[in-house]
Formats: sequence, C-alpha cells, structure tokens
Amino acid sequence: MKALANIIASLSIVISSTTYGELVVKHVPPESIHDKRHIYFIDLLKIALKNTQDTYGSFRLEMSQSLMNQDRAIASLQQNKFIDILWTMTSIERENVLLPIRIPLMKGLLGHRIFIIRKVDKENFEKITTLKELKQLQAGQGHDWPDTKILQANSFSVTISPNYEGLFSMLEHHRFDYFPRGVTEVWEELKEYSNKGFMLDMKLMLYYPAPIYFFVNKSNKKLASRIETGLWIAIKQGDFDRLFYNHPSHASTLRSAKMENRIIFTLKNPLLPLETPIDNEILWHKIKSHLPRR
Repeated sequence: MKALANIIASLSIVISSTTYGELVVKHVPPESIHDKRHIYFIDLLKIALKNTQDTYGSFRLEMSQSLMNQDRAIASLQQNKFIDILWTMTSIERENVLLPIRIPLMKGLLGHRIFIIRKVDKENFEKITTLKELKQLQAGQGHDWPDTKILQANSFSVTISPNYEGLFSMLEHHRFDYFPRGVTEVWEELKEYSNKGFMLDMKLMLYYPAPIYFFVNKSNKKLASRIETGLWIAIKQGDFDRLFYNHPSHASTLRSAKMENRIIFTLKNPLLPLETPIDNEILWHKIKSHLPRR
C-alpha cells in the first residue's frame, strides 16, 4: 500500500506540472509584499524557457501561493511540493540536496555587498578605513541566508532575524549597526523603507564570490537541462547581458552604487562548492576599480 501511495503521489506531481502538453513551472513567491527581488529572475526564466520552446514545447509560469522563507522553499523543492524551481545563493549544503544550474544569474553581484545604515551614523561609517574597524560593528542578516555563515566565518558579529521585513525594524531600533545588501537589492529597499531614517553608505563594500543559481529537484533533470540550454543560448546571443544590465532594477543602481570608488574588503566564502565556474569570465561582472582590495 505504501508503494502504491508513493506511485500515486509521483503521478500527481507530474500531472500538476503539465496541462494538455504545456509545461507548468511553479516558482517560489517573494518573501513579502515589499520584496521586489523576484521580478528579474522570473524575466530571466521566461527567456530561458522561450529559447527552448522548439525543442521542449510550450510552457506557463505560476507563482506558488504559499509564502515561504529560504529554508521552507528549499525543503519544499526537495520534497517536490508547491514549487518546481527557486533561485538562491549556492552552497555546498544546497547543492547536496537540490540540483543546481551553475550559471550565476546575477553575474556574481550578490556577493558585492553595500550597507544600509541609519542616517545618524553616517559620520561613524565615513571614518572606517580598515576591516578591523568594520568588524567592531554589528551586521544584520536573515537566519537562513548563506551570507550569515559567510560573515560569521570571516569573524563578523552578526545579528540574525527569521523575518526579512523584521531586519529593517531591527536596524531602525539599533539592534545592529548596518545591513549588508546586494548592490541591486538596496535601492528598492531604501525606497520601500524611506520613512525609517535610513541611507546608503557610499564608502565601503564587502566582496565574496556568491553566485545565485536556479535550483530544481534532484530528479527533475529534464527541466534543469532545458533551463541550462536556454540560459546558454541567451548568453551567446547577448540576451542575458541585455536583460541584466538594462533591467529596471539594475541599470541605474549599478551606476549609482559607484563600486569602483569604494574600499573593497574581500572575504572568503567557505560555502562555495568546488564546481563553481569561477574561471569562466563570461559569467561574472567585473569591477574596474582604481582602489586596491583589502
């Protein structure tokens, strides 16, 4: 009976993912109503699937109605429940339980972290010139984010929260000193929380290799192959870079971040799998900085 139940459950997953020959891909929802980070990844996923329609057939994207943080999303995908795909930073642990498509969707920019701070602390951050001085302050991060472990492994003091929105309230109420964010994430967040007395520090930046990948269930090799093929077509035809550098959430923010003028502190990422395509330069954004990395 148990074996029969497993077969029925497996069939229901297949049926729910296909409607009259059309592939239905259910993706992870944003973490909150204020979270706009998902828009770019959905646009990129559409390009990859459209590039492979002639070979694999038509498709339709659906957003899961179940709100979930990263831990729950990973568990759901691992169990083949609610979603067929998610996008998140890679790690050895995550690649052990899910199937990664090893093309950095953000060209590594998530590992370039600039800081949301309180306006009243502006002068304190302007005085910082060394990594030792920065480490005397407290960073804020999500409890299930790989960034948290990366910062802790590099001897940073980190205050964690299980709730994405809660981190902004914690910063406002002096529970920590700064909130490291990806250079393409920070602008929408500052706009969303413009009444909190926040600003962007314009002097410092952390860097560690931290690619975001699409992940699927370990058994869903056909979907993984389709998406990987579609992404490589987009890269070779230039559509990937056109979307990345011209996407509303990226274009102006990359200019405004002024990364080339910042003091860059380079950190180690102990979570990075050996299979990460670090040496494939076409996959990564390069900063032309006149300042030395420290």
